[in-house]
Amino acid sequence: MNFESTQNKNEAVVKTNVDKLDASNAPELKAELLLLNKNGVNNIVIDMSATKYCDSSGLSAILTANRLCKDTSGKFVLCGLQDNVTKLIQIAQLDKVLSISSNQKEALEVIHS
Repeated sequence: MNFESTQNKNEAVVKTNVDKLDASNAPELKAELLLLNKNGVNNIVIDMSATKYCDSSGLSAILTANRLCKDTSGKFVLCGLQDNVTKLIQIAQLDKVLSISSNQKEALEVIHS
């Protein structure tokens, strides 16, 4: 499975188990996020520590999670970013839009604050 999610009440941690988050698997991540949202989850952490590369399709899935959480007054946090993914997010200036933490523990602290 490319994405592993653990859910606790209205929060979930989605772990990407792929080297590349791109057009071949981003729709699966989007579907997972939409399903979580439909089930009442409005606080989501995406842990990308296993992902070394992300393209525009992957960014689109990340932005979908951000929008779904915002629309339901929840929180969205991205964590575990590799250098290449961090650079892409900075180039797209999404570091000003997204909440980013260095690891899952910090991300969950942001959600609980």
